[in-house]
Amino acid sequence: MRIATWNVNSLRARVDRTLAVLERWDLDVLAIQETKCRDEQFPFAAFAGAGYEVAHTGLSQWNGVAIASRVGLDDVATSFPGQPGFRKPLTGSAPPATLLDVEPPVEARAIGATCGGVRVWSLYVPHGRALDDPHYRYKLAWLERLHDAARDWAVDPGAQVALLGDWNVIPLDTDVYDVADFAGKTHVSPLERTAFGAFAEVGYTEVTREHVPAEHAYTYWDYQRLAFPRDKGLRIDFAWTTAALAERVRSVRIDREERKGKGASDHVPVILELAD
Repeated sequence: MRIATWNVNSLRARVDRTLAVLERWDLDVLAIQETKCRDEQFPFAAFAGAGYEVAHTGLSQWNGVAIASRVGLDDVATSFPGQPGFRKPLTGSAPPATLLDVEPPVEARAIGATCGGVRVWSLYVPHGRALDDPHYRYKLAWLERLHDAARDWAVDPGAQVALLGDWNVIPLDTDVYDVADFAGKTHVSPLERTAFGAFAEVGYTEVTREHVPAEHAYTYWDYQRLAFPRDKGLRIDFAWTTAALAERVRSVRIDREERKGKGASDHVPVILELAD
């Protein structure tokens, strides 16, 4: 069984490349992030033509996550328990009293489904923007609530759960071309790194590191300043799995070639090969 995760950075702009990745890697499941479309805009027919069912949640031109599977797609959930929402802070005059009583909307950043016996989650962790931005506090709360939900999912020692996606965290200094460029910024802060690492404390293994331990095994390169030709990348796409599922992982590959050519996403697919 092959499961992959990929931030496509606008699916409608890259549907052909996405279908090509499904075929090239003979994928059974693909967790997709940043579809950047509403549900009614998603190209379901194109995936169906390739033999895949799709579960998607998208509310606007931002965010959006999906799971494409040819081995079943059951018990779909478009958020995890306790997933926090976010509302852009209002400026100027005080907000209406009615708004103060309304919970902020939950963004389209998480979707789960059971595929071939594996509970797959496609996750797009909030960016954080800046250490003094409310979005940073939202990011930490989001990771904390996900951690709490993940702990409950791992209570059964035989649980087959995979938390896949764009985590927007750089766990190690060697996961970035030059950590000095991120001094005082998000992605490398101690609180983010601690929140990321906490999944190990509740029974999960980050299997991409286990199988691809090399330094500078990047999964993202910015479009600006010739970042890809200069290999100025980040490693921010990961797969945390329960212990029972981690035992089934035979290999992990990072499809660096997918970053090449016209119309590439700024992220590349990360592929897990599982034993039956």
